[in-house]
Amino acid sequence: MLLRFDTILAGLLQGVGVTLGVTFGALLIAIILGFALALLRVFWPSRIGAFVIDAYIELFRNIPALAHLFLIYYGLASVGVQLGSVTAAILGLGLIGGASLCDVFRAGFEALHKGQREAALAIGMRPSQAIRLILTPQALRIALPPVGNYATQLLKDSSIASAIAAPEIMFFARSLVTSTFETTLIYVTAAGLYILMSLPIVFAVRALEKRYAGGQAA
Repeated sequence: MLLRFDTILAGLLQGVGVTLGVTFGALLIAIILGFALALLRVFWPSRIGAFVIDAYIELFRNIPALAHLFLIYYGLASVGVQLGSVTAAILGLGLIGGASLCDVFRAGFEALHKGQREAALAIGMRPSQAIRLILTPQALRIALPPVGNYATQLLKDSSIASAIAAPEIMFFARSLVTSTFETTLIYVTAAGLYILMSLPIVFAVRALEKRYAGGQAA
């Protein structure tokens, strides 16, 4: 006898809060870290700094995300640093995201004409003022679409947190499948929840794009 849909939905909804918490916590870390690294890479270049940043980017982009989560959750525990599964998921996905968004923000800055910074300095602005008031708003406008795409992808990638027992949607989905064997219905319902959660992100990014485009046109 098939398990009732409302029972399945109620079971999966237990993980929505954690899924959203992991997504937005990791997104916050990724944006702050990626932006800071991009600033250092573009405006305060040095051989050592460039090597360290590039090594970090390659390390976190080319090793599977699940391996990073295992290293943070189980590896740190082996040396006495015990993190909760949700905290480990947020930290791991945030560090991975920082590597990805560093290149996004860096591309945004490098797309701007160098003459803008020179003109700002020529009228008496300090370098920090030129970066903050002139260059950063334009770079963020350029970076907005890929950051929005990354946020949507991160929502889906948060499902791997179930591998370290973070109680998000896929954690409860697997538990329900194990106990009921209603595989198709459970995973289709889970997929529907991910779609419903991703739509507000998509709409918010589109609204911001239109707002910035209107301001630029004006």
